Amino acid sequence: MVKMIAEKVSAWRRYRTSVRELSRLTDRELNELGLNRYDIDSVARKSAGL
Repeated sequence: MVKMIAEKVSAWRRYRTSVRELSRLTDRELNELGLNRYDIDSVARKSAGL
């Protein structure tokens, strides 16, 4: 049970880190990656495994 909670917390931290990093990019940089601001949440969730 503790391991499962620790994994969820770790995934949440990875998600927040991804959101923070992607949010710092300019619209032009996001566009070069094929993303826009509305994609940040879903991309971060996928990368964190949520």
